[in-house]
Amino acid sequence: MKNPISKQSTRTQRTVYRRTLHQRTVHKITRQLLVAVSLIALSWTTVACSPANSAENNTAQAAQEPTAATAVVTAAENLETAIFAGGCFWCMEPPFDRLPGVTATTSGYTGGQVEDPTYSQVSNGGTGHFEVMQVTYDPGQVAYETLLDTFWHNIDPLDDQGQFCDKGSQYRSAIFYQTTEQQQLAAATKQAVAEQLGGTVATEILPAAPFYPAEDYHQDYYQTHPVRYKVYRFGCGRDQRLSELWGDDAPAHD
Repeated sequence: MKNPISKQSTRTQRTVYRRTLHQRTVHKITRQLLVAVSLIALSWTTVACSPANSAENNTAQAAQEPTAATAVVTAAENLETAIFAGGCFWCMEPPFDRLPGVTATTSGYTGGQVEDPTYSQVSNGGTGHFEVMQVTYDPGQVAYETLLDTFWHNIDPLDDQGQFCDKGSQYRSAIFYQTTEQQQLAAATKQAVAEQLGGTVATEILPAAPFYPAEDYHQDYYQTHPVRYKVYRFGCGRDQRLSELWGDDAPAHD
């Protein structure tokens, strides 16, 4: 004669198993749906680091006339600037904003032949400009070496075609130095990165050139358009690639 308690226990185990299997299936389907929705939203909102609302952007672009500013020590004696190209400038702003001692970050363009270029001109790839991030900082609070470390861990140094999903000369990575010391520090860290990653680093080290702030709608984009920014970043595969490259040293992002 079978033990009724044992029989009941078996039934209970089967029920728990079925519920667990069902929950896992639902979770898997939900995750797949979220990814699909994100990718669809990406196609509607952003393509190649480009805002979705063209009418809004064209109006803002027409209203603003960027002013050139050379990459030199700022008017405030205790502040300095550094310029980095790491692909889409939207994604290079948050990591520098988080650093204590950084007082401002400005998306813009540098390294090209056209004066006061527009986003449309630069994004077409015909001006020779890089999309860059100008970082204004207090060297008494944050060292240039810290800025370099932040830069390297937020790019793919091995990509010679651009950065992540954005390809083209305007999305190449580069460090624009303003002093001999900055040049030497950039070169030393580039060598260290090459040894760490075991590959050829495509990031260029170039002398500073005239810097042109980007249009207003590009500034603080991750704050003014948080949903579009997150969808773009996810769809571009930026964080996935950073994790592959840097492992535990990859930066954390919201």
